[in-house]
Amino acid sequence: MSKVKESVTLTKVWDRWVKDRDPLAGDRLIEVYLPLVDYHVQRISVNLPRSIQLDDLRSHGLVGLYDALEKFDHTRELKFDTYASFRIRGSIIDGLRKEDWLPRSIRDKSKKVEQTIEQLEQQHGRYVTSEEVASELGWSANDVTNTMNESFFSHLLSIDEPTSDTERDDTYSSSIVDQQTPTPEESLGTKARNQELAKYIKTLNENEQLVISLFYFEEFTLTEIGEVLNLSTSRISQIHSKTLFKLQQKLKKDNL
Repeated sequence: MSKVKESVTLTKVWDRWVKDRDPLAGDRLIEVYLPLVDYHVQRISVNLPRSIQLDDLRSHGLVGLYDALEKFDHTRELKFDTYASFRIRGSIIDGLRKEDWLPRSIRDKSKKVEQTIEQLEQQHGRYVTSEEVASELGWSANDVTNTMNESFFSHLLSIDEPTSDTERDDTYSSSIVDQQTPTPEESLGTKARNQELAKYIKTLNENEQLVISLFYFEEFTLTEIGEVLNLSTSRISQIHSKTLFKLQQKLKKDNL
């Protein structure tokens, strides 16, 4: 089937779903957008402990996809893929938080790492590496970076959590602005943050820069990045974790 025919067919399916909530149309839309769930499961799982089952993440993501289909407003100038991505990602994070997926042992290890980083930075007057922190604690460098990345992810805000506005019951998802064009103030703020981030990224070595660029900007998977760099997926994962550790320290100092 040509792309034009596929587009026409999908439009008809959407019409049947929006007008009549046709169950068959709903099943077809779930099938079409299921790759979105798999995509977000892959990306979120990168910073999670291996004990987390991908099937569980997928189940949470499907709940988000169902929710997106039910609540999507076609009158807004927002693509369904974009809206569904917010819902899927938020649902996965909500599911993880309800299950208290981050063990107390990791929270305790995270505190030890943060305290050691602060202590070493005061001693040396500079950013410290994961190897230096690991040496001080008697751990492996991988233990340090994995602990920090897992802890960092646990602080991400879910899209369906209440906002900090105590006078309203809005969630972050309800405050999403669907206008495509940012305000001048937003443009300047984004440009400044991007410039700072670009400055930090330039301090990384070539492989680290490539991994960050391909994963976060080109949206490659770790396996695909490994194929580009001719390295194993596990090696790419190590580079990714180590690089995030470096960037976290620099961004934390500047409160970005």
